[in-house]
Amino acid sequence: MMINENTSEVFSALNVRTGVPARDYTSFRVGGPMAYFAEPSSWKEAAELLEAAKESRLPVYVIGNGSNLLVSDKGVNALFIRIGSNMSSFGFDGSILTAEAGALLSVVSKASVAAGLMGLEWASGIPGTVGGGAAMNAGAYGGELSQVLREVSFIRDGELITRKVADGDLGYRYSAFAYPNAVIVRAVMELKEDDGGAKARMDDYTARRRDKQPLEFPSAGSTFKRPVGNFAGALIEQAGLKGKRIGGAMVSPKHAGFIVNCGGASFNDVAALICFVRADVYEKFGVLLEPEVKIIE
Repeated sequence: MMINENTSEVFSALNVRTGVPARDYTSFRVGGPMAYFAEPSSWKEAAELLEAAKESRLPVYVIGNGSNLLVSDKGVNALFIRIGSNMSSFGFDGSILTAEAGALLSVVSKASVAAGLMGLEWASGIPGTVGGGAAMNAGAYGGELSQVLREVSFIRDGELITRKVADGDLGYRYSAFAYPNAVIVRAVMELKEDDGGAKARMDDYTARRRDKQPLEFPSAGSTFKRPVGNFAGALIEQAGLKGKRIGGAMVSPKHAGFIVNCGGASFNDVAALICFVRADVYEKFGVLLEPEVKIIE
Protein backbone atom coordinates (compact mmCIF):
# COMPACT_ATOMS: atom_id res chain seq x y z
CA MET A 1 0.00 0.00 0.00
CA MET A 2 1.41 3.35 -1.06
CA ILE A 3 1.24 6.34 1.27
CA ASN A 4 0.69 9.85 -0.04
CA GLU A 5 3.22 12.68 0.08
CA ASN A 6 1.71 14.37 3.13
CA THR A 7 1.68 11.10 5.09
CA SER A 8 5.28 10.52 4.09
CA GLU A 9 6.27 13.98 5.36
CA VAL A 10 4.48 13.47 8.69
CA PHE A 11 6.05 10.04 9.11
CA SER A 12 9.50 11.46 8.39
CA ALA A 13 9.03 14.36 10.83
CA LEU A 14 7.93 12.00 13.59
CA ASN A 15 10.75 9.48 13.01
CA VAL A 16 8.51 6.65 11.86
CA ARG A 17 10.64 3.57 11.22
CA THR A 18 10.04 0.97 8.54
CA GLY A 19 10.35 -2.81 8.55
CA VAL A 20 10.74 -3.14 12.34
CA PRO A 21 10.42 -6.82 13.42
CA ALA A 22 7.33 -7.36 15.56
CA ARG A 23 9.19 -10.08 17.47
CA ASP A 24 11.31 -7.33 19.05
CA TYR A 25 8.21 -5.66 20.53
CA THR A 26 6.02 -8.60 21.56
CA SER A 27 6.40 -10.86 24.58
CA PHE A 28 5.78 -13.95 22.38
CA ARG A 29 8.97 -13.06 20.46
CA VAL A 30 7.11 -13.92 17.25
CA GLY A 31 6.33 -11.72 14.25
CA GLY A 32 7.67 -10.31 11.01
CA PRO A 33 8.24 -6.74 9.86
CA MET A 34 5.82 -3.97 10.77
CA ALA A 35 5.63 -1.76 7.68
CA TYR A 36 5.61 1.42 9.77
CA PHE A 37 6.41 1.76 13.47
CA ALA A 38 6.18 4.87 15.65
CA GLU A 39 6.66 5.71 19.33
CA PRO A 40 5.03 9.13 19.88
CA SER A 41 6.08 11.38 22.75
CA SER A 42 2.75 13.17 23.18
CA TRP A 43 -0.93 12.81 22.41
CA LYS A 44 -0.55 15.43 19.68
CA GLU A 45 2.11 13.35 17.93
CA ALA A 46 -0.12 10.29 18.20
CA ALA A 47 -3.03 12.27 16.75
CA GLU A 48 -0.87 13.44 13.84
CA LEU A 49 0.14 9.86 13.11
CA LEU A 50 -3.46 8.67 13.18
CA GLU A 51 -4.59 11.43 10.84
CA ALA A 52 -1.72 10.84 8.41
CA ALA A 53 -2.47 7.11 8.27
CA LYS A 54 -6.16 7.87 7.72
CA GLU A 55 -5.30 10.09 4.75
CA SER A 56 -3.46 7.21 3.09
CA ARG A 57 -6.04 4.61 4.19
CA LEU A 58 -3.26 2.79 5.99
CA PRO A 59 -4.43 0.34 8.68
CA VAL A 60 -3.39 1.24 12.23
CA TYR A 61 -2.66 -0.90 15.28
CA VAL A 62 -2.16 0.77 18.65
CA ILE A 63 0.03 -1.31 20.94
CA GLY A 64 1.56 -1.00 24.38
CA ASN A 65 4.11 -3.47 25.72
CA GLY A 66 3.07 -6.14 23.20
CA SER A 67 2.27 -8.60 25.98
CA ASN A 68 -0.93 -9.99 24.42
CA LEU A 69 -0.08 -9.89 20.71
CA LEU A 70 0.63 -12.55 18.11
CA VAL A 71 1.80 -10.99 14.84
CA SER A 72 2.19 -12.74 11.48
CA ASP A 73 5.69 -13.76 10.38
CA LYS A 74 4.85 -12.46 6.90
CA GLY A 75 4.77 -8.93 8.26
CA VAL A 76 1.87 -6.51 8.36
CA ASN A 77 1.35 -3.54 6.02
CA ALA A 78 0.12 -1.13 8.65
CA LEU A 79 1.20 1.62 11.01
CA PHE A 80 1.92 0.36 14.51
CA ILE A 81 1.71 3.14 17.11
CA ARG A 82 3.43 2.07 20.30
CA ILE A 83 2.38 4.04 23.38
CA GLY A 84 5.37 3.14 25.51
CA SER A 85 8.29 4.61 27.42
CA ASN A 86 8.06 7.98 25.64
CA MET A 87 4.68 8.47 27.34
CA SER A 88 5.16 6.77 30.70
CA SER A 89 5.15 9.42 33.44
CA PHE A 90 2.91 9.06 36.50
CA GLY A 91 2.35 10.66 39.87
CA PHE A 92 0.25 10.64 43.02
CA ASP A 93 -1.97 13.29 44.56
CA GLY A 94 -3.07 11.73 47.82
CA SER A 95 -4.83 8.53 46.85
CA ILE A 96 -5.25 9.58 43.20
CA LEU A 97 -2.84 8.06 40.69
CA THR A 98 -2.54 9.74 37.31
CA ALA A 99 -0.51 7.82 34.72
CA GLU A 100 0.29 8.19 31.06
CA ALA A 101 -0.77 5.23 28.97
CA GLY A 102 2.77 4.00 28.36
CA ALA A 103 3.56 3.50 32.05
CA LEU A 104 3.96 -0.16 32.96
CA LEU A 105 1.26 -1.57 35.22
CA SER A 106 3.89 -3.43 37.23
CA VAL A 107 5.79 -0.20 37.87
CA VAL A 108 2.79 1.86 38.97
CA SER A 109 1.54 -1.05 41.08
CA LYS A 110 4.79 -1.26 43.05
CA ALA A 111 5.01 2.52 43.30
CA SER A 112 1.48 2.72 44.71
CA VAL A 113 2.28 0.23 47.45
CA ALA A 114 5.48 2.11 48.23
CA ALA A 115 3.36 5.27 48.49
CA GLY A 116 1.19 3.66 51.17
CA LEU A 117 -1.77 2.87 48.92
CA MET A 118 -3.68 -0.26 47.96
CA GLY A 119 -5.87 -1.35 45.07
CA LEU A 120 -3.26 -2.30 42.47
CA GLU A 121 -1.36 -5.06 44.28
CA TRP A 122 -2.72 -7.65 41.82
CA ALA A 123 -1.03 -5.82 38.91
CA SER A 124 2.55 -6.12 40.19
CA GLY A 125 3.31 -9.03 37.84
CA ILE A 126 1.36 -7.90 34.78
CA PRO A 127 3.76 -7.03 31.93
CA GLY A 128 1.38 -4.67 30.09
CA THR A 129 0.95 -0.90 30.13
CA VAL A 130 -1.67 1.28 31.79
CA GLY A 131 -3.15 2.07 28.38
CA GLY A 132 -3.23 -1.54 27.28
CA GLY A 133 -4.72 -2.53 30.63
CA ALA A 134 -7.45 0.10 30.38
CA ALA A 135 -8.17 -0.92 26.79
CA MET A 136 -8.97 -4.51 27.87
CA ASN A 137 -9.82 -4.07 31.58
CA ALA A 138 -6.81 -6.14 32.63
CA GLY A 139 -7.05 -8.14 35.81
CA ALA A 140 -5.56 -10.91 37.94
CA TYR A 141 -6.17 -12.62 41.29
CA GLY A 142 -9.65 -11.16 41.64
CA GLY A 143 -8.60 -7.59 40.89
CA GLU A 144 -9.16 -5.61 37.70
CA LEU A 145 -8.74 -2.04 36.54
CA SER A 146 -12.48 -1.38 36.59
CA GLN A 147 -12.24 -1.39 40.40
CA VAL A 148 -9.99 1.67 40.46
CA LEU A 149 -10.18 3.37 37.04
CA ARG A 150 -12.12 6.63 37.32
CA GLU A 151 -11.20 8.74 34.30
CA VAL A 152 -9.51 8.33 30.93
CA SER A 153 -8.12 10.77 28.39
CA PHE A 154 -8.12 9.55 24.82
CA ILE A 155 -7.76 10.66 21.23
CA ARG A 156 -10.80 10.58 19.01
CA ASP A 157 -11.02 12.29 15.60
CA GLY A 158 -7.85 14.26 16.30
CA GLU A 159 -9.09 15.68 19.60
CA LEU A 160 -8.12 14.94 23.20
CA ILE A 161 -11.19 13.92 25.18
CA THR A 162 -11.30 13.38 28.94
CA ARG A 163 -14.18 11.38 30.32
CA LYS A 164 -15.26 9.87 33.60
CA VAL A 165 -15.63 6.10 33.53
CA ALA A 166 -19.32 5.18 33.58
CA ASP A 167 -21.22 2.01 34.34
CA GLY A 168 -21.00 -0.32 31.37
CA ASP A 169 -17.70 1.09 30.08
CA LEU A 170 -15.73 -1.85 31.47
CA GLY A 171 -16.47 -5.58 31.70
CA TYR A 172 -14.56 -8.85 31.75
CA ARG A 173 -11.70 -8.23 29.28
CA TYR A 174 -13.87 -5.54 27.70
CA SER A 175 -13.41 -1.79 27.51
CA ALA A 176 -15.37 0.89 25.66
CA PHE A 177 -12.03 2.68 25.28
CA ALA A 178 -10.35 0.02 23.14
CA TYR A 179 -9.06 0.99 19.71
CA PRO A 180 -10.61 1.94 17.27
CA ASN A 181 -13.15 3.56 19.59
CA ALA A 182 -10.38 5.51 21.27
CA VAL A 183 -6.61 5.76 21.74
CA ILE A 184 -5.97 6.04 25.47
CA VAL A 185 -3.19 8.42 26.49
CA ARG A 186 -3.82 8.92 30.22
CA ALA A 187 -5.69 7.24 33.06
CA VAL A 188 -6.73 8.38 36.51
CA MET A 189 -7.14 5.77 39.24
CA GLU A 190 -8.57 6.14 42.71
CA LEU A 191 -6.75 4.00 45.26
CA LYS A 192 -7.19 3.62 49.01
CA GLU A 193 -4.97 4.05 52.02
CA ASP A 194 -3.03 0.88 52.76
CA ASP A 195 -4.73 -1.28 55.37
CA GLY A 196 -1.31 -2.58 56.39
CA GLY A 197 -1.41 -5.67 54.18
CA ALA A 198 -0.73 -4.32 50.69
CA LYS A 199 2.96 -5.32 50.58
CA ALA A 200 2.20 -8.83 51.85
CA ARG A 201 -0.56 -9.28 49.27
CA MET A 202 1.67 -8.05 46.47
CA ASP A 203 4.49 -10.38 47.54
CA ASP A 204 2.02 -13.28 47.70
CA TYR A 205 0.71 -12.61 44.18
CA THR A 206 4.28 -12.32 42.88
CA ALA A 207 5.27 -15.63 44.48
CA ARG A 208 2.17 -17.40 43.16
CA ARG A 209 2.82 -16.09 39.68
CA ARG A 210 6.44 -17.22 39.81
CA ASP A 211 5.51 -20.67 41.11
CA LYS A 212 2.55 -21.40 38.85
CA GLN A 213 3.21 -19.58 35.58
CA PRO A 214 5.79 -20.50 32.90
CA LEU A 215 7.77 -17.28 33.13
CA GLU A 216 10.88 -19.00 31.79
CA PHE A 217 9.43 -19.03 28.25
CA PRO A 218 8.14 -16.22 26.02
CA SER A 219 4.35 -16.10 25.94
CA ALA A 220 1.44 -13.69 25.78
CA GLY A 221 0.15 -14.59 29.22
CA SER A 222 -3.20 -16.36 29.46
CA THR A 223 -3.98 -17.54 25.94
CA PHE A 224 -7.75 -17.81 26.40
CA LYS A 225 -10.43 -15.84 28.20
CA ARG A 226 -12.10 -17.48 31.17
CA PRO A 227 -15.27 -19.27 30.02
CA VAL A 228 -18.41 -18.73 32.08
CA GLY A 229 -18.45 -21.05 35.07
CA ASN A 230 -15.07 -22.60 34.35
CA PHE A 231 -11.35 -21.98 33.80
CA ALA A 232 -9.60 -22.33 30.45
CA GLY A 233 -6.49 -23.86 32.00
CA ALA A 234 -8.50 -26.50 33.85
CA LEU A 235 -10.40 -27.54 30.72
CA ILE A 236 -7.18 -27.75 28.68
CA GLU A 237 -5.52 -29.82 31.40
CA GLN A 238 -8.55 -32.13 31.66
CA ALA A 239 -8.34 -32.60 27.88
CA GLY A 240 -4.83 -33.99 28.40
CA LEU A 241 -3.13 -31.25 26.44
CA LYS A 242 -0.36 -30.20 28.84
CA GLY A 243 2.90 -30.43 26.90
CA LYS A 244 1.16 -30.62 23.51
CA ARG A 245 3.48 -29.18 20.87
CA ILE A 246 3.25 -27.93 17.33
CA GLY A 247 6.68 -26.86 16.14
CA GLY A 248 8.14 -24.44 18.66
CA ALA A 249 4.80 -23.73 20.33
CA MET A 250 3.74 -25.71 23.39
CA VAL A 251 0.91 -25.87 25.90
CA SER A 252 2.83 -25.22 29.09
CA PRO A 253 3.27 -28.29 31.31
CA LYS A 254 3.37 -25.86 34.23
CA HIS A 255 0.08 -24.07 33.49
CA ALA A 256 -2.20 -25.31 30.70
CA GLY A 257 -3.72 -21.86 30.26
CA PHE A 258 -0.48 -20.67 28.66
CA ILE A 259 0.83 -21.42 25.19
CA VAL A 260 4.56 -20.70 25.19
CA ASN A 261 7.33 -20.25 22.67
CA CYS A 262 9.65 -23.04 23.75
CA GLY A 263 12.19 -22.27 21.03
CA GLY A 264 11.91 -20.80 17.55
CA ALA A 265 8.12 -20.85 17.39
CA SER A 266 6.58 -19.36 14.25
CA PHE A 267 3.30 -17.52 13.95
CA ASN A 268 1.84 -20.57 12.23
CA ASP A 269 3.01 -22.85 15.08
CA VAL A 270 1.24 -20.76 17.70
CA ALA A 271 -1.88 -20.14 15.62
CA ALA A 272 -2.19 -23.84 14.78
CA LEU A 273 -1.83 -24.84 18.43
CA ILE A 274 -4.48 -22.31 19.46
CA CYS A 275 -6.85 -23.81 16.86
CA PHE A 276 -6.03 -27.36 17.97
CA VAL A 277 -6.67 -26.60 21.64
CA ARG A 278 -9.96 -24.85 20.88
CA ALA A 279 -11.18 -27.74 18.73
CA ASP A 280 -10.14 -30.44 21.20
CA VAL A 281 -11.68 -28.72 24.23
CA TYR A 282 -14.89 -28.07 22.28
CA GLU A 283 -15.09 -31.69 21.15
CA LYS A 284 -14.58 -33.03 24.68
CA PHE A 285 -16.49 -30.51 26.78
CA GLY A 286 -18.68 -28.47 24.43
CA VAL A 287 -16.95 -25.24 25.48
CA LEU A 288 -15.55 -22.97 22.76
CA LEU A 289 -12.58 -21.11 24.20
CA GLU A 290 -12.18 -17.51 23.09
CA PRO A 291 -8.60 -16.29 22.59
CA GLU A 292 -7.45 -13.52 24.89
CA VAL A 293 -4.42 -13.03 22.66
CA LYS A 294 -4.92 -10.49 19.87
CA ILE A 295 -3.91 -12.02 16.54
CA ILE A 296 -2.65 -9.62 13.83
CA GLU A 297 -2.03 -10.83 10.29
